[in-house]
Amino acid sequence: MKSNKMFACFAFVLSWCTVLTESLRHTGQHINHDGHAGTFVKALEFKHRLRICNAYPGTAAIDVYKGKGDRLNGEAPMPYKTCNDFVTPLKAGDKLEFKIGDASAGTFSVSDLPNNDAVLFLVIHRHDTLSTAVAFESHVFANLLNAQVAIIDTYKGTAKSEPRIMDAPGKGGKASRSEDLRFDSVVAVNPGVYELALVGSDGKTKAKNSLVAMNRESYIVLRTGVEAKQGPSYPQDLVVYPKLDPSALHSSAAPRVTMLSIFAILGCFLWA
Repeated sequence: MKSNKMFACFAFVLSWCTVLTESLRHTGQHINHDGHAGTFVKALEFKHRLRICNAYPGTAAIDVYKGKGDRLNGEAPMPYKTCNDFVTPLKAGDKLEFKIGDASAGTFSVSDLPNNDAVLFLVIHRHDTLSTAVAFESHVFANLLNAQVAIIDTYKGTAKSEPRIMDAPGKGGKASRSEDLRFDSVVAVNPGVYELALVGSDGKTKAKNSLVAMNRESYIVLRTGVEAKQGPSYPQDLVVYPKLDPSALHSSAAPRVTMLSIFAILGCFLWA
């Protein structure tokens, strides 16, 4: 009696294995010759766009290398106050080396990466007013519908100024609204054409630039310059990247988009 039960159990298991094999065959999986089941499930791959800015004051341009020999910027070194986007595979532990000619200016180590598509921002700048040492600032932009703007102060010196955003002047030549911004913060803005300014403690404008904001784009606003104790000094300036064509916002028949609101987003300066 026990033998019959064991035989019945074995027959059931054998039948179930046969059904499972057929099921795998008909649901897109297959049995390889080595006995392992293949699968159509693949690991997610995220697109990380690397955005690098050179805010290190000087006349010499910078090259960016991933590892020892992969020069990201090709045959076009990055001059002072320029930014570039690079689409390159990155993983935790990768090192980005910045060089001026054959001399190393500094190395940035990637410690962690987000599990989603993202723009990874990195800026190299002067560490202080006395030495020629470099420093880095980094940020991971969130994946949002609104245009995002990261405002970063890389200026080294005693001069004081604050960033301000306003509507681009209309036909009358006057901006309708103006709001103060804070350094080391990220804000979201509505699509539109804006003007940015650095306003000194004396109330005078020290530098200006324009911003064309479009949904799903991430922007960098940098205060650059150095009041060097040794070597040449560079006045404070305002860098905006990327620079887009205003015609991409709307057709010529559409009304001008004005600034409605700016709301702060918690900065994620954790990619370092």
